[in-house]
Amino acid sequence: MEGTVFAPALEGIKHVKSEEGVMLTTPFLDVCKHILPIIEKFGAAMALVKSDIGGNITRLENKYLSNPTKYTNLYSMVQEEVEAKTAKGSSSCTNGLLWLTRAMDFLVALFRNLLEHQDWAMSQACSDSYSKTLKKWHGWLASSSFTVAMKLAPDRKKFMDVICGTGDINSDIEKFCTTFSPLLEENHKFLANVGMDELKAS
Repeated sequence: MEGTVFAPALEGIKHVKSEEGVMLTTPFLDVCKHILPIIEKFGAAMALVKSDIGGNITRLENKYLSNPTKYTNLYSMVQEEVEAKTAKGSSSCTNGLLWLTRAMDFLVALFRNLLEHQDWAMSQACSDSYSKTLKKWHGWLASSSFTVAMKLAPDRKKFMDVICGTGDINSDIEKFCTTFSPLLEENHKFLANVGMDELKAS
């Protein structure tokens, strides 16, 4: 493998915004897709997260494919649902974007922990990033399932060896966290502006 597992995502991040600074649907979803193979390396510990992310990508992608010209801009589908008052529905694209962004927040926090706390076991890095990001939005059931899953986290060293490839993994993790975070922040800002950033899991 050329470079680390982060190489495709790092390349993709450069294309997420148009020259006018608009968040584009396909490039954003592509970056999220590039993260899936990395999550796969966590094995059973991340099975829930992976299926959740995959489902939300598919939901947004299907909406985009129904009218690519209309939905080139990622926020256009949310805007439409807000105006139609369907944004809060559990199967809405607004909900999909919100939970996809939150899951990515969790992963960025996790990778940051792996970078900054070299002495932490993988399960500690996972639990800490979970409590910083997803936990407050999850109900008791989701939270319990997550806590159990985290106990299946792989050995840290083995995981790092697997994702390393031929590149500098620490440098790529740093780059990924630094360049992807502002895009996630922008999603939250947009969702907050339309009153949709505080939705909790049912």
